[in-house]
Amino acid sequence: MLNRFNTLFPLWAIVFSAMAYFYPQLFMSLSYVITYLLMAIMLFMGMTLSSSDFLRVLKRPKIISIGLFLQFSIMPLCALMISKLLGLSDELTIGMILVGSVSGGTASNVITYLADGDVALSITMTTVSTLLSVLATPLLTYAYVGQSLDVPVLDILVSILKIVLFPVFFGVMLNRYFGAMIIKNESYLATLSMLFILTIIAIVVALNHANMHEVGLLIIGAVIFHNSIGIISAYSITALVGYEPKICRTVAIEVGMQNSGLAVALALKYFSPLSALPGAVFSIWHNISGALLATYWNRK
Repeated sequence: MLNRFNTLFPLWAIVFSAMAYFYPQLFMSLSYVITYLLMAIMLFMGMTLSSSDFLRVLKRPKIISIGLFLQFSIMPLCALMISKLLGLSDELTIGMILVGSVSGGTASNVITYLADGDVALSITMTTVSTLLSVLATPLLTYAYVGQSLDVPVLDILVSILKIVLFPVFFGVMLNRYFGAMIIKNESYLATLSMLFILTIIAIVVALNHANMHEVGLLIIGAVIFHNSIGIISAYSITALVGYEPKICRTVAIEVGMQNSGLAVALALKYFSPLSALPGAVFSIWHNISGALLATYWNRK
C-alpha cells in the first residue's frame, strides 16, 4: 500500500501545490522548517547506503566520471542559457542555476528501477554527486552568476555540509549498525521523504502565491525545457561513447533529475522566495517526466 502511495508522487505534488495556491495561509508560516525537512531526507538517504555503495566507484570509474561530468556541466550551463533566452529576472535565474548546480535527486534511483536501468550505477552516481555538491554547487553558482549577484560561496558550502553531508554520513553509520531494521522499514522512510518534499513544494508555492500569476507559466516552461535537455543530452552523449541502452537510460535519468529540494533550501536562505520557485516546480516536473520515461522504457 505504501509503495503504491509513493508511486503517485506526481499526483500528490499537484494536489499539494493546488492546496498551497488556494490556501497559502496553511503553509506560509512553515518556511523555517524547510532546512530541517531536507536534513531528514538526506538522513533517510544515508540510511539506505552502505560502504559498498561508495566502493563501487572503484569498479566503474569511467562511466561514473562521464555521468558526473555531464551532470555538473550540462545542467548549470543549460539553466543559464534558458534563463537568458526567456529573459528571466535575476531572482529566477539564480533559482535555475541552483537547480542546475546541485547533485542528483534521490528519486532517480526509483525511476531507474522502474525504467529497467542499472540501479547500482544510479545509487553510486547519486551518492558521489551528493558528496561533490558540497564544493560544486557553491562554486558553479558563483561561476555563472557571481559577476552580477552576490553569491556567498563559503556560507553556501557550510550550509550544504550541514544539510547534506553530515546527515548522509550519520545515516550511513545507522545503516551499519541497524541495517536489518532499516531494510524492513525502508518503505516508511520513502514515504516520509516524499511527504517532506511535498511539504517543501507547498511552502514555496504558498510563499510565491502573489507571483504565480506573472511567472508561473514561464517557470513551468523553463523547467520542462531544462529537464528535457538534460535527459536528451545525457542519453545521446552516453550512447555516442558506446554504452548500451540500459546504461544510457540510467545516466540520462541521473542527470535530468536534480536534488531540487536542496536548491529550494539554499534559495530561501541566501536569496529570496521567488528564487526558490524553479526548484519547487522542478521537484514536481522531474518526477512526472521520470515516471513517463520509466513507463516508456520499461515497455520498450
